[in-house]
Amino acid sequence: MPSLPSGLLGDLDPTSDRAVFRQIADQLREAIDRGRFKEGEKLPSEAELVEHYGVSRMTVRNSFSVLQGEGLVHAEHGKGVFVRPRPPVRRLASDRFARRHREQGKSAFIVEADAAGSHPQVDSLEVKEEKASQDVSTRLGSVRRVLARRRRYLLDGRPVEFATSYLPLDIARGTPIAEPNPGPGGIYARLEELGHRLDHFEEEIRARMPSPDEVRTLRLASGVPVIHLIRTAFDQGGRAVEVCDTVMAADAYVLSYQLPAT
Repeated sequence: MPSLPSGLLGDLDPTSDRAVFRQIADQLREAIDRGRFKEGEKLPSEAELVEHYGVSRMTVRNSFSVLQGEGLVHAEHGKGVFVRPRPPVRRLASDRFARRHREQGKSAFIVEADAAGSHPQVDSLEVKEEKASQDVSTRLGSVRRVLARRRRYLLDGRPVEFATSYLPLDIARGTPIAEPNPGPGGIYARLEELGHRLDHFEEEIRARMPSPDEVRTLRLASGVPVIHLIRTAFDQGGRAVEVCDTVMAADAYVLSYQLPAT
């Protein structure tokens, strides 16, 4: 069996109190960070690492498990372990809800997918009236019932986020917003056509580990966290006209912001 290229990976430190499998994981991680293994590239096989380090297969497998738990790599049965691609979509907060996109008939997701060179899809769509949760009710000004729009977003066939928009019934009932396809520009374009010209958005963002349902819905690999974002849209009269609760696969997005210096 051919040995690994010189300098690709280092040697173990027998004097270290750090477990051997963690030392191997450290070296593989550093090699990924330095670009020695590119996105989508296969890591050395178990057999190659066993020979290089003089350790057991179980030790190598434990090293791979560490990297999988960090979301850096993924295993393909019968093929090997591969470097996970970096987030393909950049969400530019200062631009994603720009009015010009709605006027062009594009939703924020379509704009971002186009910029990433990916094919966008929406599935698992559900639109129904329901009782507002306490949190949603408070954010929308103490409404009791809402129109809920649930949908899952995919890029090139891969689920990357799912979101639920909640809108007051006195705004949404009997309008295109209550239809499965609200039309070009999405629900924000329809809100503005109904006289609710959007003024600003407030977002709360946190990162966390996913629930079992979220793992299934987004088909998340082991160790991949989610970004949980709650956005409230306000019209120029100061009224909250939508709350959007979104869960995103953290390995699919980069969140980009521009902040004023004063």
